[in-house]
Amino acid sequence: MKIYIGFDPRETAAFAVARQSVKRWGLRQWPVYGLVLDEMKQRGLYLRPTTKKVTSDGHTVLWDMISEAAMSTEHANARFLVPHLAGTGWALFMDGDMMIRRNMTEIKLESRYAVYCVKHNHVPHNTQKMDGQTQAAYARKNWSSFMIFNCDHPSNKHLTVEMVNSRPGRDLHRFFWLDDDEIGELPVDWNWLVGHSDPSVDPANVHFTDGVPDMAGYENVPYADEWRERLLEWAR
Repeated sequence: MKIYIGFDPRETAAFAVARQSVKRWGLRQWPVYGLVLDEMKQRGLYLRPTTKKVTSDGHTVLWDMISEAAMSTEHANARFLVPHLAGTGWALFMDGDMMIRRNMTEIKLESRYAVYCVKHNHVPHNTQKMDGQTQAAYARKNWSSFMIFNCDHPSNKHLTVEMVNSRPGRDLHRFFWLDDDEIGELPVDWNWLVGHSDPSVDPANVHFTDGVPDMAGYENVPYADEWRERLLEWAR
């Protein structure tokens, strides 16, 4: 499996933790890449018009002009280029604010599914997250934050570069190009949302969806100490 981790310049420590948490399992046959927006633009793969806007409370947000909505990270829509980048086989996209805690070879996949994800019913109550970014509500929120693509599935051939660059993000994030029975379900422990998922679950993948532990107000969230341990491992 090829692994793509979303990179945002504002969250370099988070990306380092995510990458370290994958690498520490020794899956050398699984290449790990950063999904970097500037690189996608340079390669002519990401053409969506974006601008920056200042919100009423003074925060600067990246604005997607096709969706007419804010993007909380640079890889908000670029993630859907992963099947094109990987070409064939299985490919995982994961947000940069995640921390893997178990061996991903535990995940069992069937070729009849085009995409696997955790099918959250996540309805956020706050309007902001992280460092003042907009907390958007949309159908199937957080399904696309950890998704495994079957790049050889015929339905994923519909997810073209042109489509990624022309459809509103809300369509992409709800997997509009797929039928419901083509979406396989992963156990919740593979995308455990800090502050939202069942605290009795032992997470295989911790998702600091509201904010990572180096952001003000999130220093003491669950698994923050473990996150800092992974950061030190990476630094060493």
